[in-house]
Amino acid sequence: MRDYLEVINPRYERGHFRFALYDFDGTLSLIREGWQKIMKDYFWEALRATPGGAAEDEKALRKCISDFVDVNTGKQTIYQCFALVEEMKKRGGEPLEALAYKEEYHRRLLESIHYRIGGLERKTIRPQEYLVPGGIELLRTLKTRGVKQFIASGTDEPYARHEADLLGVTPYIEGQVYGAQTDYLKFSKKMVIERIIRENNLSGNEFVGFGDGFVEIENVKERGGFAVGVATDEKDRSGRPDEWKRERLIRAGADVIIPDFSQTELLVKYLYKEE
Repeated sequence: MRDYLEVINPRYERGHFRFALYDFDGTLSLIREGWQKIMKDYFWEALRATPGGAAEDEKALRKCISDFVDVNTGKQTIYQCFALVEEMKKRGGEPLEALAYKEEYHRRLLESIHYRIGGLERKTIRPQEYLVPGGIELLRTLKTRGVKQFIASGTDEPYARHEADLLGVTPYIEGQVYGAQTDYLKFSKKMVIERIIRENNLSGNEFVGFGDGFVEIENVKERGGFAVGVATDEKDRSGRPDEWKRERLIRAGADVIIPDFSQTELLVKYLYKEE
């Protein structure tokens, strides 16, 4: 088990899970793999064009960008753009509204991954090519156990819903895909978690969350849920935990760390104390 599932918090009272929440990109879907580089390169262009940014050491500037992109990963994309605007102002720039940077970033991202989405739409690419290994098996297994499953994504909701459909995920989560809204104040993963717990009168140990980002793990733990840190190696798909993700997920409060869902049976047995 230790080679696949790293137990960080062995004291959690498992075995009672009735609801599950998944992050989407990097946790179930690999369609948008590479988004960080596209965002960071674009933001570097924007900051380099400011008076202060033009004179700043490149290494220091790129570290600044990595820091604010990484700390906001898991939130709606607009929050990373808010941070960009603030950094541009600090360097004497006259930025546009954050939404303009979000739209340009998204245009660049879609341009980069259009062949993936197009191939999935035309069925010339199999969904398995862009699913985190074992994801469908876990969704199917938990559904047979009566677990109600949801997705909460920082990606705009229409895109998240479409990509979930393309990957064959939607039937297992009963269409419950929540994503970023035009009015960003109307959505957050924390709001989704609190709504699920409140509307279903759940205690913390009836709720499990799966995610590869700091935000969703932290949000799950804030409400007493069980947090599975999915330290996916998105680029190479090695089946080993991505060490950078692993460290951040542990800091966020993950109860266990896994590299993917390839050993669904083992994971489910652990969740329900059947090992």
